[in-house]
Amino acid sequence: MKRILLPAGGAVLATGLLAAGLSTTAQADSKVANADLAKNVAAAQEIVEFWTKSNNAALKKAVAFSPDSLEVKKTVSGGGYTADTKPGMTAPIGGEKKASVKVQNVNLPKTIGKVFFEGHDGKLYWCSGTSIQSKYRNLVATAGHCVYDVVSNKEVVSRWVFVPGYYQGKTPWGLYVGKQAFTHYDFEVYEDFDRDYAFVTVYDALKGSVKEPKKVYWDEFKKYRGEKFVKEVPVSREEARKRLDPHNKDVYYLKGAVPDEKVGPDYPGAELTKREVTAQEYFRAKTGQGQGRKYGEPEVEQVTYNEAIEYLKGQGWDPKNNKPAVPNEKFPGTVKLDQRGNSTITHYFVQHWVKKGTERGWVRKDFYIVVSGLKSGGRLGDNVGGQGFAWNQPAARTSGPSVTRRACTRTATSRTPASRRSGATARPRTRS
Repeated sequence: MKRILLPAGGAVLATGLLAAGLSTTAQADSKVANADLAKNVAAAQEIVEFWTKSNNAALKKAVAFSPDSLEVKKTVSGGGYTADTKPGMTAPIGGEKKASVKVQNVNLPKTIGKVFFEGHDGKLYWCSGTSIQSKYRNLVATAGHCVYDVVSNKEVVSRWVFVPGYYQGKTPWGLYVGKQAFTHYDFEVYEDFDRDYAFVTVYDALKGSVKEPKKVYWDEFKKYRGEKFVKEVPVSREEARKRLDPHNKDVYYLKGAVPDEKVGPDYPGAELTKREVTAQEYFRAKTGQGQGRKYGEPEVEQVTYNEAIEYLKGQGWDPKNNKPAVPNEKFPGTVKLDQRGNSTITHYFVQHWVKKGTERGWVRKDFYIVVSGLKSGGRLGDNVGGQGFAWNQPAARTSGPSVTRRACTRTATSRTPASRRSGATARPRTRS
């Protein structure tokens, strides 16, 4: 896989996912090759999860990357490139001309942030980066050595992500995973640090890791090795007849009756019922919510004299053999006899929390796998804006012999390509 290249001819900016090549002299390659930083959304999600797990531990662990000590050969370059367009200027996002909307500049440096990546040495690094104006509002400018591994010459770095406004582990405007990167041909081929700049297109911000169930058929369910579960849905006999259709993939079966199952009050979907107990057990029980605690006040039932006698017999009462009534599980209440017709049975109840069972009937099995995902947090330019840029600025051309340049660290905002080629005075440079 080749690295992503940016040909000469001024600063050719990657807007969206394509780079427009400008005509150059024969010294530079006129073709643009490309490779991916993150090939798809799934890869981007893995990168975000890598940097953000354990409270952004990887972001905090990264160290500043400086290529000052890198051993690179001196690069000899001569001549200059010819600009093929007129000087131009692009305003920053939010600064474009609008017919009726005023843009208030509050001077918040939301466009500035840090680029994080993993080098081929396995270490985590960061550089500076800037969101810049682009058609699709998804473009970041940074240094070339923050994209292309100069030391090992092993193409692009890994797990590249841009974090605007990053500060001490905070990611106020989200993380933006790099999709494609564009570097200058001379930097990629000759390691010419006068061309040490890069432009990277990024995915939308990805945030808020979530796990979502996805309904699948049995064949996919049994192959899946991650988290999964089965949900049983009661259906009618008519619905269950679909199992006879050879083209139907749903699974139906006849399920026997399932009794209620005892659970705690905090169990999801637990239902409160009551269980009758003896007076002794009732008065030992505590109050409040919980399995086996008191369920309201005792309930007094008015019964006939004969009904009370039968209840006592259920408790083992036998006056002829001098056997007293003893409350039991089937007849736990307390009986009060009254020959005048005012007999009563007092019933005592405690709380009984259960997971409700089911009656015998047909059910359909629905199969689910649990997939991880991240929510989109919007486009980079929409969230933080983007710096404007200029290209092909007019400058007096100078002639002279070729000069030898020593590699040095510069960001993408050091000088415009035209000023570098023509020898114009450079603007202040900053290190990554």
